[in-house]
Order: sequence, then structure tokens, then C-alpha cells
Amino acid sequence: MKEPEITEINHREIYRYLGCRGRIPEGELTELVESCAAELLKRAEPRHILCRVPLEFIKPSHMKLAGMEIWSRDLGRNLRGCREAYLMAATLGFAPEQLIRRAEALGQQSRALICDAAASAMIETYCDALNDALRKEVVAEGHVLRPRFSPGYGDLSLSLQTEFMRVLQLKRQLGITLTESLLMLPSKSVTAVIGIAEAEKADGKEEGQLRCADCSQEHCIYSYSEAEK
Repeated sequence: MKEPEITEINHREIYRYLGCRGRIPEGELTELVESCAAELLKRAEPRHILCRVPLEFIKPSHMKLAGMEIWSRDLGRNLRGCREAYLMAATLGFAPEQLIRRAEALGQQSRALICDAAASAMIETYCDALNDALRKEVVAEGHVLRPRFSPGYGDLSLSLQTEFMRVLQLKRQLGITLTESLLMLPSKSVTAVIGIAEAEKADGKEEGQLRCADCSQEHCIYSYSEAEK
């Protein structure tokens, strides 16, 4: 699959990561967001790896996927009706960390925060672009994609990151490592499972629909308010 080209970062998403909750700031902050987004687009090096693997259900909340045994009620619901799935990993490289550290070293705390928010928005944009490319491929086969589901989401244990590291060889392929607390470095990296279902068996929850409405966190500062929808 051709590497998606990210030419812009949704400013609305940057403001959401900054906690603006539907308010679109003006003036100096807007200019700073534009500057950070432009620099990040120039410096970041998005890369990814995808692996299409068979999926076996032992029980509704117990699955086997590429040699991984997974227990998760939430992921089981997400993958219901699927016999295959993609394992995905994506990263922006270390450019975001470098830009953030440089801003902090210069005492530019606002810029550092905005660079971090812009990088979070960019990795999501990149993952969405990957999903869109995959969706076009599977639609031609008579399939649909389920929303991507990452370790740490719902009841899916963050410890699954170690299995992603092993199965996808992320250190060798993308330079991703794990901290002792199972956080990925570079920090703007994502791993996910994306289910592949037959179109006639789809339950209406297709790719791109797993958003705030599906999340159990009721008071997340990054959530979309009704006014933003």
C-alpha cells in the first residue's frame, strides 16, 4: 500500500487536544498553532506497518490473533463477525519530541504544548488515512473494516503492547521501543487491531465510527461535546 501523504493537520483537532472543547481561539494562539503545525508537517516522518492475519474466537471475549491470545469483552464486541484482522502500527518518529524539547529549552511552554497537541492530531490523521486506504482495498473484496481498537482502550490490556512489539517486530521495523510502563517511544506512535468483516454481516459500526460515543470515560477533556458534532 502506498504511503499516505499528510499535507495538513486539522486545527479543530489540535484545539480539542488543547482542551478548547468546541471554542475556536483567535489571534496569537491561532498563529502559533499554524506555525507549529507547519513545522511538524515539515519535520515528522510518518511510517507504518500492517499485517493481515486470521482471527479465531474461542469465546466471545477470548480470541487468537497472529499467535496472540487476547481476553477482552470490548475488543470481542468490536470484532464480532470477523474472521480476519489487520495488526497496525504507526509512528511520526522522534521529530515531535525534538520540537517539544527545543521549545521547552527556549522557555516557550505554550509552543511546546501546542506542538504536542499538533503531533497528537497528526498521528490520528495519519492513522485515519491508513484506514481509508485499507477500506478501499477491502470494499473491493466485499468486506468492511471495523473501527481500529488499540491496547489500553476499554478493557483491552495495555500489556498487549509487548505482543505487538514481538509479532510486528516494531523495534526493527519502525524503531519503536517500550518503556517499563508500556508506553511507546517515539511517543506519537499507535498500535491497533482493525477487524475485517463480510459486508453482509456488518452490524452498522464500520471503520471510523469508534469515537467518543463508544468510550466509557465520561469526563475526558478531549471528548467531542454535542456542540462540536
